[in-house]
Amino acid sequence: MALVMHAYKGNKNSEKALIAAEFTGVKIDVAPGFEMFVTNQTPQFLKMNPLGKIPVLETPDGPIFESNAIARYVSRLNGDNSLNGSSLIEYAHIEQWIDFSTMEIYAHIFDWFVPRMGYLPYSAPSEEAAISALKRGLEALNTHLASNTYLVGHSVTLADIITVCSLNLGMTSVMTKSFTSAFPHVERYFWTLINQPNFKKVVGDVKQTESVPPIKKAGQPAKPKEQPKKKEAAPAAEAPKPVEEDEAPKPKAKNPLDLLPPSPMVLDEWKRLYSNTKSNFREVAIKGFWDMYDPEGYSLWFCDYKYNDENMVSFVTLNKVGGFLQRMDLARKYAFGKMLICGSEGPFKVKGLWLFRGPEIPKFVMDEVYDMELYEWTKVDVSDEAQKERGSQMIEDAEPFEGEALLDAKCFK
Repeated sequence: MALVMHAYKGNKNSEKALIAAEFTGVKIDVAPGFEMFVTNQTPQFLKMNPLGKIPVLETPDGPIFESNAIARYVSRLNGDNSLNGSSLIEYAHIEQWIDFSTMEIYAHIFDWFVPRMGYLPYSAPSEEAAISALKRGLEALNTHLASNTYLVGHSVTLADIITVCSLNLGMTSVMTKSFTSAFPHVERYFWTLINQPNFKKVVGDVKQTESVPPIKKAGQPAKPKEQPKKKEAAPAAEAPKPVEEDEAPKPKAKNPLDLLPPSPMVLDEWKRLYSNTKSNFREVAIKGFWDMYDPEGYSLWFCDYKYNDENMVSFVTLNKVGGFLQRMDLARKYAFGKMLICGSEGPFKVKGLWLFRGPEIPKFVMDEVYDMELYEWTKVDVSDEAQKERGSQMIEDAEPFEGEALLDAKCFK
């Protein structure tokens, strides 16, 4: 019996094994006439995977479900090969990146894309959380790829195949060029590999989406090309289940910061003043900031990176700060920040000034932005003129700052 893949054409998860087969010379037949929500609900299919999820690979020794397991099986069918590394540590690193791309990339793309297509209820807070988590994963991947062509070693491995397939779902559905441009090494990596012959034989020509799809009503999902014209109606209280993965997170409660008493300081007004002041910055913007500042409604904080001795490489340090600012996206409505990278050579020192709504650093920021614990946070005493002046210099990117040149200054607004 030949190997037979059960999935609809173009399913990104089934493509993992099909690409691996191209590298290893394994032949896989694709079952003809597969119809999503019909074929995978038949008794024959449910015997192979009782959850009715795809893909499933039929083998002479029995069926396999879960796409990563299928890809691992296919990658080993023809004995040892470079897809699984040349040593135990390479094998471990391949498994590491497979888990990473599944949990930190694919899962968050899925949570962003699937509710928009109507397979699960849409929730704006849940989507925001998914995008924030995805950016965190992409930043980590981008940092690794800044000095590596492949994830492990010097040739394509199974980790690359699974990661590129995970990225392909996002690239063709929700991750526009304006979104991915923040991760140039990921872009380079994806487009290089997706256009290699063994990838292209399976996925064909890939084009990045130009826009995020509009939100469709839950219970009325977009139909795959293989969707039949007629099928048995589902009970009204149930929506069709998505192809894979878990349910979307439940909507979050209203942010406690929105329940604080009104403040005379309007954050957007300060951000506009900061952005629009092109001359006499100290006299206009800095003076305007302190005139606006409301110590009852806001708090100011200095942050100093705890591990500056590790910041020996400039681009790695800049990527580290850039990733931190991306992960702070969830607080954009409630915060303003300046991050300075000081020094003309390593070790570079990272210092910041942050304005937060409320008397303390918001709890949801401390809980959800893991970088926060990498910094020492000190509340600014605005009655201390020296601290106030230090904050002013950070806002205006004064150079030298505390005796050192600025490698870069980044603003969060």
